Amino acid sequence: MFLAKNPNAKVRSYIAIPYNPYEPRPYERWTLKGMLDLDNELRVAEELWDFLGNDGAYEELLNCFERVGIELRPEIDVYFSKFK
Repeated sequence: MFLAKNPNAKVRSYIAIPYNPYEPRPYERWTLKGMLDLDNELRVAEELWDFLGNDGAYEELLNCFERVGIELRPEIDVYFSKFK
């Protein structure tokens, strides 16, 4: 529908990875090397969230997770104690 109304719109697709398990090092999954133009086709962690929500979105998201984690810590501990 969007392209029907905006035939001259520039559309780009990305591979989006919401979390970088290698933080603080760059995301370096070996399976992606050579398959993608990493600078133009891949968005990881901060780059993804700031792209979607503007500058600072990633940091704000991390702060939300931290606040919820602190608030729900007792409940989380009880849940995971079942797996010890």
